[in-house]
Amino acid sequence: MRILIDADGCPVVNQAIRLGNRAGLEVILLCDTSHVFQREGARTITVSKGADSVDFALVNLLEPGDVAVTQDYGLAAMCLARGARAISQDGLEYGDENISALLLARHTAKKIRNAGGRLKGSPKRAPKQDQAFEEAFARLIGLK
Repeated sequence: MRILIDADGCPVVNQAIRLGNRAGLEVILLCDTSHVFQREGARTITVSKGADSVDFALVNLLEPGDVAVTQDYGLAAMCLARGARAISQDGLEYGDENISALLLARHTAKKIRNAGGRLKGSPKRAPKQDQAFEEAFARLIGLK
């Protein structure tokens, strides 16, 4: 098992590295050239800037049993199809029971935006979201 993190804009990179290292797992950060990361305890792979370039690089590296950290439902669906597990930055584990509804909601929101509609953005990140991620992630990688 390895941990692959869609690191562009991910607020839980440090927590995932810390917990992954504690579990003795390899942690790989993926980012594009506009978001270069270097963190102790993780290997960084930087890909060319482009639409979904990080997503496709991450999926191509995945092996069954790996864990991906992403807030992108489309990427999560591709991870599941590759036999990996995926978790959001809020601690939601993606799976067969929820991915279709999440993808439908994303599609519906895009249709609203494309038609000129506006949707309310996400609220400011709260400490309870970090706590929820840490608890769910620790369980997912076998620390709890």
